[in-house]
Amino acid sequence: MTDKNNISELKEILDRAQESKNLLRSAPADLKDNALTFAAESLDGQRDSLKAANLEDMNLALSSDLQDSFVDRLKLNDQRIDSMISGLKKVIKLDDPVGQLTEKKSSPSGFLVSKMRVPLGVIGIIYESRPNVTADASALCLKSGNACILRGGSEARNTNKEIELCMKEGLMAAGLPENSIQLLKNQDRSLVSELIKMEGKVDLIIPRGGKSLIKVISKDSRVPVLKHYEGLCHVFIDDQADMEIALEVAVNAKVYRYGICGAMETLLVSKSMARNILPLLKNRFDEHNVELRGCHLTKEIIEVKPALDIDWETEYLEPILSIKIVEDIDEAISHINHFGSGHTDCIITENENSKIKFLLEVDSSSVMHNVPTCFADGFEYGLGAEVGISTDKLHARGPVGLEGLTSQKFVIEGTGQLRS
Repeated sequence: MTDKNNISELKEILDRAQESKNLLRSAPADLKDNALTFAAESLDGQRDSLKAANLEDMNLALSSDLQDSFVDRLKLNDQRIDSMISGLKKVIKLDDPVGQLTEKKSSPSGFLVSKMRVPLGVIGIIYESRPNVTADASALCLKSGNACILRGGSEARNTNKEIELCMKEGLMAAGLPENSIQLLKNQDRSLVSELIKMEGKVDLIIPRGGKSLIKVISKDSRVPVLKHYEGLCHVFIDDQADMEIALEVAVNAKVYRYGICGAMETLLVSKSMARNILPLLKNRFDEHNVELRGCHLTKEIIEVKPALDIDWETEYLEPILSIKIVEDIDEAISHINHFGSGHTDCIITENENSKIKFLLEVDSSSVMHNVPTCFADGFEYGLGAEVGISTDKLHARGPVGLEGLTSQKFVIEGTGQLRS
């Protein structure tokens, strides 16, 4: 049961967010950009405080025997602080979507009809481990005119607090309401259950975490949820793939970073390519100490652990890879659409027809040709940053940037027309 004082505190936070959203809705683009500029300067100037807070979190995580990939996502060093700052600067350079008019045309009755981009209002973002989400999500919500409520994981509580302070410094320096960005400091899990039921106070919930967390939130929420269940990503090496491209892309898709949702978890290889490429791939993956699990055909070619049925539906987020030999592109597409999570999948081929077939028939939020799945990222797509990668099919799909955090309303302009 949630403590009444905690509920009261949550309602106060949401009331402040409601007040802020009304001011943000009409905030000029240059004011929002100024706030992000000041926030970036604050992050740069507070490096020592940020790293000291992160060290506290890292020490606790290491003593808790958490997964290596989880600890890696938690770590905040100078390179990742630079990345946060770069993310804010990229958001600044993006066009402000709020107030944009599109699709203007004349109606049958002579008045003009167009659509205007508008903020959603108050966005609740629930996430684990990665402290950079605090900066990225804040920046995107602010630029798109939304107030945000951030609920990071307890493992990053100290780091998140320091990042929030930097973001708030930016808001106050620009003259925008500091409660436009609010981090829930109370780690009582029952507060999440209350937050997702606050109809009329919260307009969208974005969960970023494990599959079980997202399923629970989606099941219990009374507020619309933008879902990202997991990143079970595939790379398919077609029978007309360029061997060198196939080697480089497949390896990079897995070893770039094991703990990201765009990491390849299953490699599919066309039967006619298998004997030539699998020994070369094994040598490359052995260099990175990647554990390989393969189907019975794979086991006949290279030494691997036997893949079980559950491996085809597992997001490892670890140096583990499943390999399956398929007869042709049709079997590859069937496997991906059956076992995949709808996140990101790639084909490596030089055949134009195979490329088009794969891009059309694979039902994922991102489909790729001859590039590794780890490119599934808002920065890489030119969105500046992202609040997550949606595997939903309504409202927003794929990396969610500024446009995904807005809605549209119809704007009608007339000269006194009457309906008869």
